[in-house]
Amino acid sequence: MDRDYDKEYRDYHGTDAQIKRRAARNKARRIMEKNGKTHKGDPREVDHKNKNPLDNSASNIRMRDKHANRRDQ
Repeated sequence: MDRDYDKEYRDYHGTDAQIKRRAARNKARRIMEKNGKTHKGDPREVDHKNKNPLDNSASNIRMRDKHANRRDQ
């Protein structure tokens, strides 16, 4: 069975709430790049300690290995 990517975007990824969450995650990455904590091509990910991507306070974000970051969710 093939995935219907258009339907996935329409029903989930394209919703206002998910667009805001994705934009906040991208902003967190830019904040970390600006602060010199990471760079383009770095395989690590930004981890939101409280698991809320809308909270980009300095005390809530850190860089973590991709495996460790996704394991904790």
